[in-house]
Amino acid sequence: MVAEFLEYPDFSEIIPKGSVVAISGFNLGTTPEYLMNLLLETYIKTGKPSDLFIVCDALPAASGRGLDLIMKYIYENNDSKFIRGILVPFLGFSKYLQKIALEERMPIYSWPIGVTAYWLREVASGRPGLLSRIGVGTYLDPELQGGTLNNVARKQNLCKISEIKVDSQKSLFFEGPKPNFALIRASISDSKGNLSVTDEPFRGTVLTMAQATKAKPVSGKVYAQVSRVMHGGTMSPHEVEVPWPLVDSVIMSPKEYHCQSPQLSFDPEVSVGNSYIASPEFSVKEKELDVAGKIIVQQGTKGLIKALGNKDHIMINLGVGLPASIGRYIYENHFEDRIVPVVESGPWGGVSLSGENFGVCKGFFAVSTIPDMFSNYEGGIIDMAALGFLQVDRFGNVNPSYIPGKITGPGGFPVIAQGSPATFFMGKFMGGKTDCQLSNGQLKINRDGETVKFVNDVFRIFFSGKQASVQRKKITYITERAIMELTSQGIEIVEIAPGIDIEQNVISKMEFEPKISPKLKEMEIII
Repeated sequence: MVAEFLEYPDFSEIIPKGSVVAISGFNLGTTPEYLMNLLLETYIKTGKPSDLFIVCDALPAASGRGLDLIMKYIYENNDSKFIRGILVPFLGFSKYLQKIALEERMPIYSWPIGVTAYWLREVASGRPGLLSRIGVGTYLDPELQGGTLNNVARKQNLCKISEIKVDSQKSLFFEGPKPNFALIRASISDSKGNLSVTDEPFRGTVLTMAQATKAKPVSGKVYAQVSRVMHGGTMSPHEVEVPWPLVDSVIMSPKEYHCQSPQLSFDPEVSVGNSYIASPEFSVKEKELDVAGKIIVQQGTKGLIKALGNKDHIMINLGVGLPASIGRYIYENHFEDRIVPVVESGPWGGVSLSGENFGVCKGFFAVSTIPDMFSNYEGGIIDMAALGFLQVDRFGNVNPSYIPGKITGPGGFPVIAQGSPATFFMGKFMGGKTDCQLSNGQLKINRDGETVKFVNDVFRIFFSGKQASVQRKKITYITERAIMELTSQGIEIVEIAPGIDIEQNVISKMEFEPKISPKLKEMEIII
């Protein structure tokens, strides 16, 4: 029997109490926002469905939309009956999800995007869980936080991580509740219910999520949001992302609940079905970088060009924040055919947007599913990664996203950082508002931020310096005033910005004493 087409599904009757509901979405791309709104509205009216556990492949939300809207209702109404817990890789664009996690209102588990996507694939294959070396010595390790973001999650213990030895090496085994219901999103459905993602900015995890839900021993139901329906016809087989036997129902969404990103309703030039476009220009305005940001991005770009050397090409990952801005520098310096960025949402090549629009790219030449893209990271297929940081400690450990009062979750960071053979961690030297200027080639700090970022011990370990040293990875920490490297003896300053006093502007602003390279160089800064 082909999929049924519904105008308004009654989730109070469709989803049983206590269900595990998988919801697709990387920011707003592949996010079934309309179905999520209907789910919330149904619960408010009827009190059903209730006691749900939510599984996300990334974060199906933007500020005030999707999961953030649901969390806002729960937070403001102090509701503990609707949702009993969430497994979500990223919280950064949902302030209410962050509030709920920090205030212990609900159990929040947070595995990296790649781990969650591959766990869903293992569930779809009927396996008991995911075995991986990702996360050893980090917050994922059961000897530390075991992938939980708050105490109520540790007490509930629904998503479990345990230690397993393979060839005498420590590995981690990830187990979680299998979805028995899924809300996914595609672009177009044909008359049978075959789904295409041709208008989406990436392919996401929609197929894997549908398969995980349909897998035995209990085959669940899959509801798909689309923006268009091809009545009376079928689409070409190569266009089908999710075949109709995996889809129970199709619901067409109003346009306002089917956006590519918070700033893009629909732009054909960022769509999966679009042909290659070389121009990096976007239809959304990007935030201008300040002096410190420009210096950091320039130094990161120079480092990538140096790593390229005489090689035909290198493959890199650019993380959210300052690293994402490197994509434009690659284009402006005409290196796009030799330095190939791959983004965790799936696109190969091109230039990625930043902020809430991160993951949406223009000019990409190929696009993988999220689990397939993360094979490039976990397997060390990429040559380098450029990622952000919030804290770095004396051991070289990195915390990109969690301090008291602020929590954004791991995103794809732990998999990318651990899998990459070489990594640049890029960020401003101090936290808070830093004012600096560049005059006659000299950097001057007019005002320093109030938060120390180079600390004795990071609040949570998302990247293990110890593991990186054992695996002999090349790790570099890039700031506007100094560049540092991880050595067997700890952090070492290898370059200093012109005009910067190494004691006054760098060492005195750190909680630990770094090594200073006997071959200390002056950073070359040209903006």
